Amino acid sequence: MIDRYLLRYFLAVVDNGNFSRAALQCRVSQPTLSVGIANLEARLGRPLFLRTNRRVELTAAGTRFMTHARRIEVEFAEAERAVRDEAPSRLVRLGVVTTLPSGWIERALIAARAGGERLELVEGRMRDLTPLLDRGRVDAVLGPNADTPLFTEGYAMALPDGHPLAGRESVAVEDVAGETMIVRRHCEALADISRFFTARGVRPFMAARTTNDDRAAAYVRAGLGVTVMPRCFAQSGIVLIELAGFSATRAIGFSIAPGSAARLADSEGFARFSDAIRDLAV
Repeated sequence: MIDRYLLRYFLAVVDNGNFSRAALQCRVSQPTLSVGIANLEARLGRPLFLRTNRRVELTAAGTRFMTHARRIEVEFAEAERAVRDEAPSRLVRLGVVTTLPSGWIERALIAARAGGERLELVEGRMRDLTPLLDRGRVDAVLGPNADTPLFTEGYAMALPDGHPLAGRESVAVEDVAGETMIVRRHCEALADISRFFTARGVRPFMAARTTNDDRAAAYVRAGLGVTVMPRCFAQSGIVLIELAGFSATRAIGFSIAPGSAARLADSEGFARFSDAIRDLAV
């Protein structure tokens, strides 16, 4: 029989990526944790981690064991709540890319909470959230290049509504060549946007570089500069106009962890969250 504390040691190493941080999380010394992992590997008859001086990685056996270990830990927690006469509450863990409007996420969360489930959100870029998905740290990620697309949208030139070009249906590169620009550093299409302007000889002055898209929208509204944004950022004070010749699009949807598909299929909160995002995109 495998003791629960060994499962917790194992999952702590998976989640933290090394033994020292895992030991801190478990509130034990690193030698104690290392002995526990060695004991677990001996009981299973397989190495669970590949250890180097710089990092710790799961072996194939460790990856298979991780799915079961997380499920067992969830069952342990639910059993403890049941003994304490607490109604068990499903936990839905969602990763959300930062390149979606905060207002959309707010409305989707309000809809999801009506399902009576607990929600845990992790923000980041898709490249940061994907490893969490692969390790089972989140059940699903809302972002681009998803397994289950919800909507597809294009990009547009974002101008303050009082801008001289605000009344046009489209603008050419030449129209905005002299404009001060705002750089959205986490934009999925940033490389394409940069190449688009550079190929046409446009190298504008950059008034701000930000990783916060709501802040970028605020800069545009304030007249600090203009920028290229996804269509979902349409809002009061900003006019989104077609940028002639720039045809990039992005498909936004959910990528789901293999071990979470069945749970999410039965989750009212996740369904409500998904429906709200889809409805907002219409």
